[in-house]
Amino acid sequence: MYTYENLTRFSPDVEVHVVHPRHSEVHGRTAAASLSSLDAKVDLAYIMVPTSAVLDVVEEAADAGVTNLVVLTAGFAEAGGDGAALEAQLASLARRRGLTVLGPNGNGFINVAGGVTPYGLPITPPLEPGPVGIVLQSGGLASAVLSAAQSRGIGVSLLCSTGNEAVTSATDIISYLVADERTRVIAAFLESVRNPAEFRRVAEMALAAGKPIVALKTGRTAAGARAALAHTGALAGDDRVVDAAFRQLGVIRVASLEEMLATAGYLGYHPGLTGRRIAAVTASGGACDLLADCASDEGLELPEFPPATLEALRGILPAFSNPHNPLDVTGYVVVDPRLALSALEIVGREAQGRYDMIVYSTAVPRQAPADPALAEARMDAVAKARDSSAVPVLLQSSVSSDLTPYGRRLLSERGLYILDGIELGTRAIGHGARYHEQRARCLSVAPPAPSEPLEVPAGAHGVWPEHLTRRLLEDAGIPVVPARLVTSSDEALAAAQAFAVPVALKVASASIAHKSDVGGVSLGVTPEQAGVAYCELVARVGQARPDVTLDGVLVSPMRPDGVELLVGVSTDATWGKVLSIALGGVWVELLGDAALRLLPASEADVEEMLASLRGAAVLRGARGTRSVDVGRLAEVVAAIGRLGEGLGDALDTLEVNPLWVCEGTVEVLDALAIWAQHPSGRSTPGACAAHEPAEPSR
Repeated sequence: MYTYENLTRFSPDVEVHVVHPRHSEVHGRTAAASLSSLDAKVDLAYIMVPTSAVLDVVEEAADAGVTNLVVLTAGFAEAGGDGAALEAQLASLARRRGLTVLGPNGNGFINVAGGVTPYGLPITPPLEPGPVGIVLQSGGLASAVLSAAQSRGIGVSLLCSTGNEAVTSATDIISYLVADERTRVIAAFLESVRNPAEFRRVAEMALAAGKPIVALKTGRTAAGARAALAHTGALAGDDRVVDAAFRQLGVIRVASLEEMLATAGYLGYHPGLTGRRIAAVTASGGACDLLADCASDEGLELPEFPPATLEALRGILPAFSNPHNPLDVTGYVVVDPRLALSALEIVGREAQGRYDMIVYSTAVPRQAPADPALAEARMDAVAKARDSSAVPVLLQSSVSSDLTPYGRRLLSERGLYILDGIELGTRAIGHGARYHEQRARCLSVAPPAPSEPLEVPAGAHGVWPEHLTRRLLEDAGIPVVPARLVTSSDEALAAAQAFAVPVALKVASASIAHKSDVGGVSLGVTPEQAGVAYCELVARVGQARPDVTLDGVLVSPMRPDGVELLVGVSTDATWGKVLSIALGGVWVELLGDAALRLLPASEADVEEMLASLRGAAVLRGARGTRSVDVGRLAEVVAAIGRLGEGLGDALDTLEVNPLWVCEGTVEVLDALAIWAQHPSGRSTPGACAAHEPAEPSR
């Protein structure tokens, strides 16, 4: 019923036919018994039949020459078992007959700009066209998001609910919106990324076109991931990897529907507005404080006003005011309602080259006042001040609230858009600044080429501890600390004496991945003590693990104080190979200070990852440490990434822990490789580096 009402109400130029196999009249109109009995050419069929009848109706539509279908019916993959099998049949049928199918288990779409509304839930008027395209992997939320957009004065080009995505995915809709001239920004509610390679391609296409994607991705927690699985039949990926992938691709990730709409609205109505320098004009000291805090959180700047601006402001503001940025024009606006606008005009005169934008805090009337002409004149004055400013002026409300139809009219008639509250509005500006910076970086350098496939070494199965993995690294040209594998105390003594410095002794066994857990590490051993230390180490390990066979003991020289990092390549179930970098010790174990990036990664990408670490100052020589050669470090880390990527699906995880760097010298001190399957056939975790302590190096 709702679909029919929406089409007749909001798509008056669209010819609508009703079809029912048993009733001759539907919605007060004569119904055709079948699609094949219609005389007119049909562009789209909206299917609302029992689950068991869907395939027959789709086949009938194809026979009748209808190639575009929306399937509202549920009971497919989201129901599991037989439903999933039925959905697979639907997808196969669509491919075989060349059909475009949206759904099943979806409400359809609302093409506001095109005036076509085959949508299965009520639509509340008015439908205002605008710059924001919306795609959701949810049916029920679509109406709520549309209503919220309407109440915030955000015009929509297209809203689409993709349902189970048997054929047409959210990524397909995003691709359409990237090409759509009426869409400036894309808002996406995603429960999963079903085809990461295609999503990556489309996101890069959107970045090149300058069309931001603002995404709310669910499944951030284990509970959220389970909920996504139950609802869509798709697995939610590791959220840390999703976060890194989105950031890398220029996708703006948000935490709520409100933030998604606020950010999309800002970018849609202020396209191309870049920069972090803000001037702000408000009528509240408290609003100034809140705005300053929010701006600081977002990394936005509030430069002070130039002398000429301050002098002019003091000429109109009361004597008790203290003009600075952000500006409180004080409660004197009650006496002089034009005071805030006069201050805005003054700030705008000298803003060129000093500020990227001016945020003007204002309120929009909810109802027409006794003298409507006053409200109209006030909004005309706001529009005039905006037009006369040397830099763009952004309106912002003090709190997040819905606009009334009266308020929306006042704004839309003058081409005005208002940011939804100080917190959401300032966050939207921050998202926009970061987006444009990331886009500029991406467009300024060529993307790294994928690594060449490498030959998988013989015996690549299970867990390879250090003495096996180091050969893999050495063959790839990655610097590894010198070491000798010894099998007796005499050999240990000779190796240590050859190094002529204190050494580290580490047990070598394919059955022992983490040596320190079984007492298999001795550090700072002098050459004279190496024979005795060897015997003691073997005895400790034998007591802890009498069931394992030792390949020997690695003897390697100790390294002086430097910076230690954890570098890993893991395999994410959704996104594939991922490079991880973390500072060693407490930084990764206690603070979780790590940077992730989808491979391939260039040396410049690695340097950007290193700079993003909270402990990056350590690399620059903080707290008495020596600064490191970041360029050389990036070369080695990028080589580790290429090795992990080149080994492809055979490798699950490659972990270098630690990677030691001292000024310009970089060496692997310990490493571990986990191949795609344990000997038992059990899949290995893709990110063991985040859960295991580093082997000590000195």
